[in-house]
Amino acid sequence: MKSSAKKLRDLLQQPGLIQMPCCFDALSAKLIEQAGFSLTFMSGFAVSAARLGLPDTGLISYGEMVDQARQVCQAVSIPVMGDGDTGYGNAMNVKRTVAGYAQAGLACIMIEDQVAPKRCGHTQGKQVVDRAEALTRIQAAVDARDEGADILIMARTDARATDGMEEALWRCNAFVDKGVDFVFLEAPQSEAEMERFCTEVPGYKLANMLEQGTTPILPPQRLEAIGYKLAAYPLTLLSTAIWSMQHALRSLKQGESPQNLLAFETLREVVGFDAYDQEFNSYLPRP
Repeated sequence: MKSSAKKLRDLLQQPGLIQMPCCFDALSAKLIEQAGFSLTFMSGFAVSAARLGLPDTGLISYGEMVDQARQVCQAVSIPVMGDGDTGYGNAMNVKRTVAGYAQAGLACIMIEDQVAPKRCGHTQGKQVVDRAEALTRIQAAVDARDEGADILIMARTDARATDGMEEALWRCNAFVDKGVDFVFLEAPQSEAEMERFCTEVPGYKLANMLEQGTTPILPPQRLEAIGYKLAAYPLTLLSTAIWSMQHALRSLKQGESPQNLLAFETLREVVGFDAYDQEFNSYLPRP
């Protein structure tokens, strides 16, 4: 059986852009797979919101994230990428985080260069560590992979917002030199900056398509033409879920029955009741 990392490597060999809706729990990951997507990403923002009801400001711990990753990976057969934040400490913590994420079943881990505790990449108040510490984190992540962790490494920089585009591009190229598998420049502010990133940085690159965020939302065909390999949609499902739940709760509060809901039989199918019953019945004694 192929590992999750091997499945991801095989996907990368196929032509075209890979669209990647982001999940936050096992159910959202199953829905992504059932919709026909070949890859998902476990978003730190979304997990913090769904699991803790708290903002993405470094409050969620390594233990909580790796536990969530294990549940997500067990629920689906498609590869899952995961948010490793700053690595949760020094270089040795980064190595432990990479190894733990691999053991949980993730295909790729993202490590970033923000000061800990980090913040969502499209909010105010971000800070990044200096070049030396940023490169040390990425070196530790690559070392963990090369020492046996079956996982790919994505390096992210938030330096565009703090130090400008030139510094962000320098860091991206330095991360590539360290041997990462993907590079992610967070929050470019125009299509021209997105083009510069893809032109001036080699290797696989990720576009972060956050609705109402800093980066322009471009169609998949345009992202592919620019040079991106992955397009992440980090909060699309979470935003949709929150809106739908708020709408249903308002209806209930007003004494109404929510409309346009999924049929109960559809809910049963989504979570796997029929498959469970079929397998369970196979173990029953035959008359």
